[in-house]
Amino acid sequence: MTDLRGDLPALVSQASRVLFFTGKGGVGKTTLACAVAIALADSGRSVLLVSTDPASNLDEMLGTPLAASARAVNGVPRLSALNIDPEQAADAYRERVLARMSGDEGQRALVREQLSGACTTEIAAFDEFVALLGTATRDYDHVVFDTAPSGHTLRLLSLPRAWSDFLLDNDRGASCLGPHSGLKMQELSFRAALDALGDAAHTTFVLVARPDASALREAARTRDELRALGLVNQRLAVNGVFTAQDGSDGVAQRFAALGAEALTHMPASLRDLPQDRIPLRTFDMVGLAALRAVFHGQAQCKDQNRTPPPSLAGGLPPLAALIDELAADERGLIMVMGKGGVGKTTIAAAVAVGLAARGVAVHLSTTDPAAHLTDALAGEMANLSVQRIDPRAETEKYIDKIMATRGKTLDEPSRALLLEDLRSPCTEEVAVFHAFAHTVAMARNAVVVLDTAPTGHSLLLLDATGAYHRQMMHSFADVNAAHVVTPLMRLQDSAFTKIILVTLPEVTPVSEAAALQDDLRRAHIEPYAWVINRSLLESGTRDPVLCARMAGEARQVERVTHGLAQRIYLLPWQGTPPVGVAALRALSL
Repeated sequence: MTDLRGDLPALVSQASRVLFFTGKGGVGKTTLACAVAIALADSGRSVLLVSTDPASNLDEMLGTPLAASARAVNGVPRLSALNIDPEQAADAYRERVLARMSGDEGQRALVREQLSGACTTEIAAFDEFVALLGTATRDYDHVVFDTAPSGHTLRLLSLPRAWSDFLLDNDRGASCLGPHSGLKMQELSFRAALDALGDAAHTTFVLVARPDASALREAARTRDELRALGLVNQRLAVNGVFTAQDGSDGVAQRFAALGAEALTHMPASLRDLPQDRIPLRTFDMVGLAALRAVFHGQAQCKDQNRTPPPSLAGGLPPLAALIDELAADERGLIMVMGKGGVGKTTIAAAVAVGLAARGVAVHLSTTDPAAHLTDALAGEMANLSVQRIDPRAETEKYIDKIMATRGKTLDEPSRALLLEDLRSPCTEEVAVFHAFAHTVAMARNAVVVLDTAPTGHSLLLLDATGAYHRQMMHSFADVNAAHVVTPLMRLQDSAFTKIILVTLPEVTPVSEAAALQDDLRRAHIEPYAWVINRSLLESGTRDPVLCARMAGEARQVERVTHGLAQRIYLLPWQGTPPVGVAALRALSL
């Protein structure tokens, strides 16, 4: 093993055995996780890089096809990587539970049906995560976790305590996960995971942010929630810090000033954390050369274009044109989807505000556990109502409903057992799905704009929608089911639902939007339009760093327009972040 290079940031040189990278979507978690893992491996350490994101793009970034078991990364000796595949983990979990069962085939079929929901997928993926914490750290010098965006990751990290507490006093139940014994056998693993996560000498949580006010607020919220779970060894990594090189370039100066203002006014709870700042780079963070250059400047990477590229953006219609089209309908569902950090909340809010300004009654909601709708709107307007699907509130509401219906006729001991079952962590997934289904149903009588969670979390919600659809079709198999309309069927109805995919003009967001489109099409859901957000192509900047990034933007705009989307709309980079009803309305008119 060699010493770590002295010019590496403390994020690498002081790396603990286990590193978790978390933060708001789009801040560069995967980039920094990969760069740190490669730097550690290049220094002679054995490293395992793990993605817990259901929408992982590690394969593309590392240039190595990955699977659910560790594979060596081509070109980086001593580095292995894997993706936790939720569906594959769920299949394996089902088989393990059923293999331990006795009883007739009818009982096994019932349990198999119980194990078909989203909560099974979640606990199965978590099961893989726990196993990696327990065994992989014995086989590697470092284990680096590239996690899903904050809300999903906090859910994952809270599960060891939640399941440990649930199993402590519960000797039966957990019906949505099959026989209780299937979980009880994992109790020691859950507690070992708790110990490993809370050991400050063993595990570090890296809060990744951009020099952006919303990303830093999200990092502060994540810090507080991690501390509440007893996970206190944290550090802050600010990615993409930009310094203008031309004092006469107004766009570059404003770009730099926005970042400086955000860092100056970062939440107080972040200021005492150990901190690393990584400069904004000119190149796409894909491939080993780019990832090795993250901490060592630009020497290893090409594409140092210092002149603005020819713009492809001029022929694309603005967001207002999309809203004009959507305003033709007086009811229906508009779902805004995409990778974390691409501006889904801003686009969803702008669409809702634009529709309301055109006289359409709009209900704006979100499924994102880390929603920022209130921050984005910062006010009220006529024709617009706003709601958030709050997982905790929806869980309590669901529990109260079940106790008032199913528990109404039970005696007190039976009610106590039912309530105990409902306190299992998987109840939250069921409750959120019911709230989502209710929101979809609201679109029968009004226009509903739904700001979704980042891609991976949304795909799990769609999995739950599919499982519910299959369950309903099975239940009505012997009767006339023509009158049955499930949430999935509404999402598949292009006259009822319009999916808007949001992306930035960068390699990874475009690739992820394309992958999401493929997933939707496999579920027979066709996206309606793409929105390319925060494009610099029409900005007129001459800054060499921004010009080099614009060359990359031009390639991605061409990629989207040549085969990925039929309807494409473009929203330019804004020198003043579009926060508040007035600013959002300006985007939409």
